[in-house]
Amino acid sequence: MTNVSFYEYAKLNTEEKKALLRRSETDLSGFIEKVAPIIEAVRTEGDSAVARFGRELDRADVSEANIKVTEAEFDEAFKLVDESVIESIQFGISNIRTFHEEQKPEAMWLKEIRPGAFAGDRFTPIQSVALYVPRGKGSFPSVTMMTSIPGVVAGVPSLAIVTPPAPDGKVDAATLVAARLAGVESVYKVGGAQAVAAVAYGTETIKPALKIVGPGSPWVVAAKRSLSGIIDTGLPAGPSEVMVLADDTVHGGLAALDLLIEAEHGPDSSAYLVTHSQRVVDEALAALPEHWAKMTEQRVEFSKTVLTGKTGGIVLTSSIEESYDFVNAYAPEHLELLSEQPFVHLGHITEASEVLMGTHTPVSIGNFALGPNAVLPTSRWARTFGPLSVSDFVKRSSIGYVTPPAYPEFAKHSYNLALYEGFSSHALAVSPVRDAYLKKDS
Repeated sequence: MTNVSFYEYAKLNTEEKKALLRRSETDLSGFIEKVAPIIEAVRTEGDSAVARFGRELDRADVSEANIKVTEAEFDEAFKLVDESVIESIQFGISNIRTFHEEQKPEAMWLKEIRPGAFAGDRFTPIQSVALYVPRGKGSFPSVTMMTSIPGVVAGVPSLAIVTPPAPDGKVDAATLVAARLAGVESVYKVGGAQAVAAVAYGTETIKPALKIVGPGSPWVVAAKRSLSGIIDTGLPAGPSEVMVLADDTVHGGLAALDLLIEAEHGPDSSAYLVTHSQRVVDEALAALPEHWAKMTEQRVEFSKTVLTGKTGGIVLTSSIEESYDFVNAYAPEHLELLSEQPFVHLGHITEASEVLMGTHTPVSIGNFALGPNAVLPTSRWARTFGPLSVSDFVKRSSIGYVTPPAYPEFAKHSYNLALYEGFSSHALAVSPVRDAYLKKDS
């Protein structure tokens, strides 16, 4: 049997515990250097560089003339995708839309802070957002749904998808189906660092965007980091990661089944089963070969690489409290609380991008159909970021309005603080000088 990485948490020293928290993208320095010439080429050469990198890096049949997906390609996609898949995309879109419509903030609120003085917030959509949909190790219509729908619900006027093309120069058909059904029909055949550069600077074909959202490889993450001064790069979403917290009420084979969900994304994924039950550990180890026997060869290879490497495996803790500590220290992208009584554990978890509860809510359902957004912060960014949401597609403006009767009190206190801080113009603006102008206008 494959030697799955195994750790007894209580026996690890401080450095060994820190090592468990590392992800494949923890050190991006090598990628930062590699993406620099790609970014510069796209900045200076535009479509020519985008097409060239499509041919060289994606080994795809891409030219300057076919970077943008045509209406005919959209139409063809609906003929290529099985009706059952289209039905499932529609099911997912319906739930995702319902969830995100509930998130949408009211356009404006005002509260009377003191008699005659009002303050509040106004929400308006960001004018242009690019949606990154990866393809390198699979096709992701689900990511198309998750990135497109909150943008459409938010009312963003210009939404565009960038996604790597296949060798034949085409975009995955189900991705196009999902894009059209979600309400986005600007799709460009470009991926990797060149895609981030293209939407940051714009090219002859690709319009520049104010923001880019969506998960990607370390190449994409490095490009986002390099271009963060040019374009808003949104929440940090890198290679997939999952943590399955299993207590002693579940079968270890079920824990093993769910452990493989994100581990199969690629060799750069992270996946841990954490439990204080030796029985769960033994059952999981016994079940893994059975599960692998039912998977495709490529996905077996990916998941074995993860679970036998330094970013995955099984962690046996000495208590459920120690399991909580490890989960919170790790701050996973996806967390499954695998238990017959998951709500018992929920209050102990403070650091997780997504928490899926119980034995009937595997990450698969969260990724495809439930409704909450599955584009999530990775690499411990769950400590400060939340899932992609409608709020990522809108901006907030503060609103203030002071009526004439309320003005004198606010002017007095503002004048006092302005003088204390040494700002004479601040003070002048709420002094009798203003009163003279206001009397002339009345």
